[in-house]
Amino acid sequence: MEIRARGDMVFDLNEQRKQQKAASGPVCTWTLADGEMGEVSPEHPLMIFAVSGDGDAFPHHIRGHFLDPSRRTGFARTDAGAPAQTDIIRIDRRFVSLVKWLGENQTQVRLSGTMTEEGYAVTRIRAVNYTGTAPSGADAFLQFTAGRLLKSENRAFEEEAQNGAGQDEAENTQVRLTDLDSITDFLDCAGPTLPVNIRRWARRNLALIRSGAISMDEKRHAQRSLSMMLNIEWKNSYFESIDPVQARKILDEELYGMEMVKQRIIETIIQINRTHTLPAYGLLLVGPAGVGKSQLAYAVARILKLPWASFDMSAINDPEELTGSPRVYANAKPGLIMEALSRANTSNAVFIINELDKADEGKGSGSPADALLTLLDNLGYTDNYIECMIPTGGIYPIATANDRSRISAPLLSRFAVIDIPDYTPEEKKVIFTDYALPRVLKRMGMKAGECVVPEEAVDVVIDSCRSTTGCRDLEQAAERLAANALYQIETGAAEGGVIFAADDVQKLLGI
Repeated sequence: MEIRARGDMVFDLNEQRKQQKAASGPVCTWTLADGEMGEVSPEHPLMIFAVSGDGDAFPHHIRGHFLDPSRRTGFARTDAGAPAQTDIIRIDRRFVSLVKWLGENQTQVRLSGTMTEEGYAVTRIRAVNYTGTAPSGADAFLQFTAGRLLKSENRAFEEEAQNGAGQDEAENTQVRLTDLDSITDFLDCAGPTLPVNIRRWARRNLALIRSGAISMDEKRHAQRSLSMMLNIEWKNSYFESIDPVQARKILDEELYGMEMVKQRIIETIIQINRTHTLPAYGLLLVGPAGVGKSQLAYAVARILKLPWASFDMSAINDPEELTGSPRVYANAKPGLIMEALSRANTSNAVFIINELDKADEGKGSGSPADALLTLLDNLGYTDNYIECMIPTGGIYPIATANDRSRISAPLLSRFAVIDIPDYTPEEKKVIFTDYALPRVLKRMGMKAGECVVPEEAVDVVIDSCRSTTGCRDLEQAAERLAANALYQIETGAAEGGVIFAADDVQKLLGI
């Protein structure tokens, strides 16, 4: 619509409305910055507030609420006597969605920070109520979300910076996202911390739950699967370098001898130092019972600094135990692999698969080995209950077996195989004297002088275990001797300690 006035001047009312709308639109005062992963400091703050020209310094803690970013980016202080507003001049791009959510909900917060040359550098956010105390539920959710964001990468937020995410320094890994409100808020604030396919899957499941088109059982299963997936910290597949000296020290702490085995293990995983990714093949430790295969697997988890979960293939009779059951059933549940990730709360973990040679002995509708092949291919794993492809780039499988010939060729080809021989009699003597007996005495609260086994008596112990493999029988023999020594001391039959002769050992062990 045009209005012609004197002097042939033309006023365009539509254009005028556009200009007014643009003038009254949201005001963005901040610029985006990339923060350091896992680090918050005055040099790498969450955000920086502008300070008034008169140079008044902010206190260490300030209280108030963020402004609704749909109008203006800033913070309204309520601790300064009269209400006061300050602009946010710089913000870590990972914080944008969190600040937006806090502003839209007018959530009261307490900020901690330090005055710098640029302004007030915020290093911590806590939720508070109007009295200044921390409401446990709101603050716990804020710390959980902020802690997850702090561990995320900036590149996950580059495409969504304007709608993006927020973050805080504090962590509270005990918080669990279970109800729909917290799940929705987490997706709004920290969605970019999730892999793209999982974020889309979560949105679809939320829409499905709210649609009313599914049964109550399916809603319950969908909400449970959402809770499991969002409580997992989905990390990237970048791994820090391994110190070979420290790795060897950890292996030596667990087991005596086995020099070639330990060297082979370190050679297999040391490639992380060049590629910063896990080796293409997992480890398969093959050897007789009791030689320490499981201890070596736990030691590798310590070297990689990863949580671990174990599966006993002799107790898994149906592949559905690993892959989960479809949600259409009322008693549906996720598989053991998904539950292991949920317990670990992280996508990077060591999976210890015991007795792999029994994986083909399924008694159900198929072989559990088939489900393992999908996991070991490292192309992503789908649980029937979750119905979403799970990234497996951070999962390192370590399997143990007694008989290599019973493992199928497809399974065997997914592992770097390391044969573990039995101990020699001389090695068993050292293990009994320096490892098994001291460990048993410590467990029973005894001193070394209270149970003394001379060399000739140790020879009897080793001879009694000659027909068995491994060193479990050595520890059982040590416990039998220590228990007898403790009995004699406690009943007054011996004072101070017991020194076992060879005949005493033969009698106690029933040789």
